[in-house]
Amino acid sequence: MNTLATSGVSALASVCPIAPPGAQGYANTLTGYVLWGVLALMLVGIVVSIGAVVGGRVFAMPHASKAGVVGVAVVFVAAVAYMVVPGMLSGITGSGCVG
Repeated sequence: MNTLATSGVSALASVCPIAPPGAQGYANTLTGYVLWGVLALMLVGIVVSIGAVVGGRVFAMPHASKAGVVGVAVVFVAAVAYMVVPGMLSGITGSGCVG
């Protein structure tokens, strides 16, 4: 019985999932759209945050200025995560093979 379990585990280790024929192009396109969308949202976040800081200073609204500074910090943290998380995910998943 032990050899049956061992052979089952070794069979699972040899399973490497691949995309169906023709699907990889669509997956790459979708991933590209998502990454460009995230970059666009980061740009919008920076512009809005800087606008809040400037508007808060001009109209003497300290809460708006503080929110703008927090917005810039959040976009900075998101930009760092944008660069680090894909590498972490590829390190965790490795080759994509189970086992």
